[in-house]
Amino acid sequence: MDSLVDGNHTAVTGFILLGLTEDPTLRVILFTVILCIYLVTIYGNLSTIILIRISSQLHHPMYFFLSHLALTDIGLSSSVTPNTLISFLVEENTISYLGCGIQHGSAAFFGTVEFFLLAAMAYDRFVAICTPLLYSTKMSTQVCDQLFSVAYVGGFLNASSFTISFFSLFFCGPKRVNHFFCDFAPLVELSCSDVSIPALVPSFSAGSIITITLFIIAASYVYILITILKMPSTQGRHKAFSTCTSHLTAVTLYYGTVTFIYVMPKSSYSTDQNKLVSVLYTVVIPMLNPLIYSLRNNEIKAALRRQLGRKIFS
Repeated sequence: MDSLVDGNHTAVTGFILLGLTEDPTLRVILFTVILCIYLVTIYGNLSTIILIRISSQLHHPMYFFLSHLALTDIGLSSSVTPNTLISFLVEENTISYLGCGIQHGSAAFFGTVEFFLLAAMAYDRFVAICTPLLYSTKMSTQVCDQLFSVAYVGGFLNASSFTISFFSLFFCGPKRVNHFFCDFAPLVELSCSDVSIPALVPSFSAGSIITITLFIIAASYVYILITILKMPSTQGRHKAFSTCTSHLTAVTLYYGTVTFIYVMPKSSYSTDQNKLVSVLYTVVIPMLNPLIYSLRNNEIKAALRRQLGRKIFS
């Protein structure tokens, strides 16, 4: 059932996701590419989580944050990618009203948790480089648990603001969403009810989180940079900065794409550009994160070699 009669209106109970393209050849190519990316995402992030859990050398706050980031990347990608793959196989990709709300809320949850985790990882690097003697105290198990709690509670609250706003919208047609998943902006455009408050609340919530976490990251790296420049040894400066490069790369990619979508004026980019950037942060970046950290981190590479050596010689 696609609609329900409500007074003088017809309430939409499902949506049609238009997807990325209607070109048959391009659909086959994109299906193959995105499927491969998704498989690498699951394998890479699961491998990161397992490696950190079984390697005692990686039982440090930095890697616990990384394992949660990997779990979040799996959640973010899985909330969007499977349905995107289905859209390439069917002529008309439909999603129920409830399913759209769940997909929208889960993507908002995992996306928000990632913001908080990236901020927590920046703070971890700040403590490790700027106050190394106090690291075990300032990054104790209790402190890490508190940071994880803030990340997941913050993710839940922000996702709730998006989900409640979505379910407060009334849709009476059309029901064709010009996107490959239930993103908030194209859904607001389809609403036939007053969208002033429902659109303002999640925008304020997401904007506040992006601003606060970005401020924490920026402030942490300002102090890190000052500390590194004061180091007398060139080797020491290089070693200290090398521990931050992976995180800085992940921050630049994630904040850059999300800022493009949610901060830039709507008139400055097209719907197709919006879709492309959305693919980057929901599909591609979750795959890149484990590659960025494993290729740039000597401790992870050493732990992986040890585990592979044990498997070979056991």
